[in-house]
Amino acid sequence: MENKVFLRAGTPNDANREYLPEAIKGSDMVVNENGNNSQPYPERLVECTGTLAGDGLTDRWYEYVPSSYDGSKPVPLVVSNHGGLMTGWGQAIYTSWTMLADREGFICVFPDAHQARIWQVEGMFDRPTPDFFAGLDLAPVPKDYRKNHDLNFLKGLIEAMQEKYNIDKGRIYMQGMSAGNLMTGQFCRYYGDMLAGAAGSGGPTQLEMLFTPEGALKNTAGPLPVWQARPETNGTPPDTAYSEMLLNRFNRFYWMQLNECEKLPRISIVGENNFAFYTGAKGDVVYHDIKNRDHGQTLDEAFLYWDYFFSGLRRNPDGSIEKTETRLPRTGDAFAVAFAAGSDNAWFHNEIVPMPVPAVKWQKLKYHGLNGGQKVRGEYICVPLRFLAWVCSAEYHPAADTLTAELVLKDGRHLQFARGSIGCVIDNDLRSMYCEALHRGGELLVSAEWFCRYLLNLQVSACDDVLYITDHFSTLSANMADLIRELLYGKIFPENFRYLEYKEIPR
Repeated sequence: MENKVFLRAGTPNDANREYLPEAIKGSDMVVNENGNNSQPYPERLVECTGTLAGDGLTDRWYEYVPSSYDGSKPVPLVVSNHGGLMTGWGQAIYTSWTMLADREGFICVFPDAHQARIWQVEGMFDRPTPDFFAGLDLAPVPKDYRKNHDLNFLKGLIEAMQEKYNIDKGRIYMQGMSAGNLMTGQFCRYYGDMLAGAAGSGGPTQLEMLFTPEGALKNTAGPLPVWQARPETNGTPPDTAYSEMLLNRFNRFYWMQLNECEKLPRISIVGENNFAFYTGAKGDVVYHDIKNRDHGQTLDEAFLYWDYFFSGLRRNPDGSIEKTETRLPRTGDAFAVAFAAGSDNAWFHNEIVPMPVPAVKWQKLKYHGLNGGQKVRGEYICVPLRFLAWVCSAEYHPAADTLTAELVLKDGRHLQFARGSIGCVIDNDLRSMYCEALHRGGELLVSAEWFCRYLLNLQVSACDDVLYITDHFSTLSANMADLIRELLYGKIFPENFRYLEYKEIPR
């Protein structure tokens, strides 16, 4: 039975401009910045130190044990890795893992990176050192992962927690943010067989760490269910040789390939959360983009990880992953249609379906009184009216020359459209659309935004020349728009993993 979740009031420090104010530790201060929201310092968070890596070096970590724990039955363990220049206690307050632990009864541990609050991540310092790491005396990352102190520390920490508490060995999970996500990914590639699932936000792995030049996957631990959160405005590391979208795509492709995932996801957009759920024969993958969020992690991410993912994952003694019912189902939106400018495919009922002609990006122009100039007053995705009629189960009656058409909606409204006219006759009234009707390839095209908003009362979200239309509140984000565009252009999965040869869709 779940325990109740309690939000504790804190004292805001809106004047703070520090990355991690030390004054938070042990206080009720809270800090807010573009959705990265701290909670007051948890009273049950305990600081611990010890030598766990086998090399005699002392490390620090923070344990959170909920009041419901009595040791009588095995409980899950979550290891949460902080971002660069942060701390374990910083990760505890900038996430909701402790609140979730109170609800679910599991134990959390928040380790500190050993040196200078920076994890030993392979490849991190192969490029010019970022400005925010300047002046730090950082030892080189060992080429042999077996000599990587932080990897050995995390392994030792999991083992120590199993000795100290009654931990369910089949339900150990790891999560990280930014450099902590890089560390989580590194751990998964080498020791992921210790985990039942992993998740991370804001720090995609450099592709040369995932693939050989020939496109082979680098991995010694095998398949693992993985959740990748990609805040929309996360950006890329300094001096990255490829685009943010390509970096995110191939991080996703890596785990899809390793887990033998189906190539088409189930897409669900709920508010700002954009989900693509992939089912795998050996492990599922979740791709998650958060609209209008930059580098970091949102306060509710722990709950999303657990409710959609970790709550239904267990690693069996034979190493296989067992999937059971999750607290929230990973299903696609019951009603959703998506279009991408230039593509003659659409996304409908979580499938790729053909349209009679491609969608057209059309500009509504003002030029009268501008002495020959023009201003763009709106850009819209125009799609075949015939297809929109099919989507909403309406009757479609084009004229013989296809320059006009009539349409009867399920509720009985009678519509008329004509090439070049911005007007739509609804029963016997005239209403203006966003832009004029187009005629392409023997088909009338109208603004999908106007048709679905005005006539069908649906939610329409646009991003980077992609439309996503649902029957509930949803906001399409850039990474999900990229994923949908690739699907609709037929680039479902790469033929090989030589990422530098990957051809971007012309924009």
